[in-house]
Amino acid sequence: MATTEQPPPSRLRTWMLEGLGDIGKAGGHTGPHAVPEPPHKGQRWWRVMCLTGVDYFSTLGYQPGIAALAAGLLSPIATIVLVIVTLAGALPVYRRVAEESPRGEGSIAMLERLLSFWKGKLFVLTLLGFAATDFLVTMTLSAADASTHLVENPHLVSTLHGHQMVITLILLALLGAVFLKGFLEAIGVAVALVGVYLALNIVVVIVGLWHVATAGHVVTDWTSALTTQHGNVFVMIGVALVVFPKLALGLSGFETGVAVMPHVQGDDSDTDERPTGRIRDTKKLLTTAAVIMSAFLITTSFLTTVLIPANEFKAGGQANGRALAYLAHEYLGGTFGTVYDVSTIAILWFAGASAMAGLLNLMPRYLPRYGMAPHWARAVRPMVIVFTLVAFLVTWIFDADVNAQGGAYATGVLVLISSAAIAVTIAARKAGQRKWTIAFAVIAAVFLYTTVVNVIERPDGVKIGACFIVGIILVSLASRLARAFELRVTSVTLDPLAERFIRDIASRKIRFIANEPDARDKAEYRDKIEQIRADNDMPDQEDFVFVEVTVTDPSEFEAGLTVRGEVLHNRYRVLTVESASIPNALAALLLHVRDTTRCTPHMYFEWTEGSPFANFLRFFLFGQGEVAPVTREVLREAEPDRERRPRVHTG
Repeated sequence: MATTEQPPPSRLRTWMLEGLGDIGKAGGHTGPHAVPEPPHKGQRWWRVMCLTGVDYFSTLGYQPGIAALAAGLLSPIATIVLVIVTLAGALPVYRRVAEESPRGEGSIAMLERLLSFWKGKLFVLTLLGFAATDFLVTMTLSAADASTHLVENPHLVSTLHGHQMVITLILLALLGAVFLKGFLEAIGVAVALVGVYLALNIVVVIVGLWHVATAGHVVTDWTSALTTQHGNVFVMIGVALVVFPKLALGLSGFETGVAVMPHVQGDDSDTDERPTGRIRDTKKLLTTAAVIMSAFLITTSFLTTVLIPANEFKAGGQANGRALAYLAHEYLGGTFGTVYDVSTIAILWFAGASAMAGLLNLMPRYLPRYGMAPHWARAVRPMVIVFTLVAFLVTWIFDADVNAQGGAYATGVLVLISSAAIAVTIAARKAGQRKWTIAFAVIAAVFLYTTVVNVIERPDGVKIGACFIVGIILVSLASRLARAFELRVTSVTLDPLAERFIRDIASRKIRFIANEPDARDKAEYRDKIEQIRADNDMPDQEDFVFVEVTVTDPSEFEAGLTVRGEVLHNRYRVLTVESASIPNALAALLLHVRDTTRCTPHMYFEWTEGSPFANFLRFFLFGQGEVAPVTREVLREAEPDRERRPRVHTG
């Protein structure tokens, strides 16, 4: 039989979709982080902490300035509230998340296990929308702040002033180019960047504290102004609690800390089922990072508040988006300040790289498994282009303004932390840990309150998040529709009795009857055989095996198939199957029988009553409906050769 040769794919297409054919295979890549570390291998926890730190610690580049704009003179007190919430709230939550998801799945996977069917999928898609908000705004905000440090450098301000948008877009384009070429996450680079950046910040903090100590009026001026504005300590604390949600940017980094767990070395005795050492060292990672960041947040918010004039924090001011860089230039000179700017730009840019890698990890982890991603979305490079273009759009919408993006960033961070707090509350309750359940419930309430307040005061974040959610859901449903007729059974396994049925019937004509189980009494099977023989005008001596499919979770997309054989009423042979979709299960069974027996199987159906459109919706949403034509369509897509295709008969 002559066949038409397909033209070879272009070099561009091959390059763009490199690794696509390996998806789902052992060792196949779905993103920069997709291949787990070999057993008992990895990096020391403090080195992996630096990988988290390029995202977490880099917020020092803009957090003090945002805090000063949000809280004014109360910035240090509001920051102390933030630190308390970090150490007493977010840290315990994510230490528990590390216990519950030691492979880096995070809180989304914990919640996914609690919900089933379509409501679980839609809930996960909603969280993915906020996660996309978090990671994408991390990229755009970090790039915008990096360009701010570049533009406001005293040596470059005259040359680059007014070009912040262009510089931000160039930084994002360079970030995308790195991933298009092929990005391997270098923990060594993260260690160097974080080490230098924290060392420079320590110098700035020490010099700032020395200046405050030697100029006593600075503190007295600040306390006097506080008393004048707010009266007493209780009013100050109350206002700080109200302002606190605006400082939620300082909570970023915990989700990343859990995501990098597979890179933590752990103990030699660790196993994939019980990675005790990895969990212990990840807790060290999270705790150390939180303590370091808390110390820097308190000291830097105090120094920037008492040493920088309030007008400099506003748009156009020299400290806008770069408060610590302002102090570095002011008190340590232009040379040190420039070195500080370069270090800040580098770590902010690398924080964007970490966020991009997180996106490329997150989407393939869920969407392909749900059948809710186009085929090319499994490849890294097309998704890099998509995410880079979306980052361009977000940068343009926010005009590369760090302060304007703070609300969207905080919303993404807070939603993820709130979902984590809810997940660990449920986990503690299931484990019968009453005290931890109460504690986590209180923490969840605090984060939910903070999220709601942040959304009310800065709705941009939830608007951007809603756009991502709607976009993800629409693309996901379109992909699910486009892939509805794929053969999405990953494997077929027959028990011994089922194999015996197939071997026996293969000596004659292989004939199956698709049956929807009802009472499963003798009359049901007798009447079904008589109906099939009458509808297809077949003689009485023809032999049949019944196939019955029970739908489990129709929202699932890919899964293996287990076929069990049984004899009912000492006469009727029945193959029973559990699957998310009846047509896909039947088509997979027919193809498996064809391949193992080298005979063409036949399957007999009866037409389903009702509207074809309504039946298709039943198939799409619930895995059943008009079974016969859909089974035939799945077979047609899976086997283009009509001569080799199993036969479908409908009467």
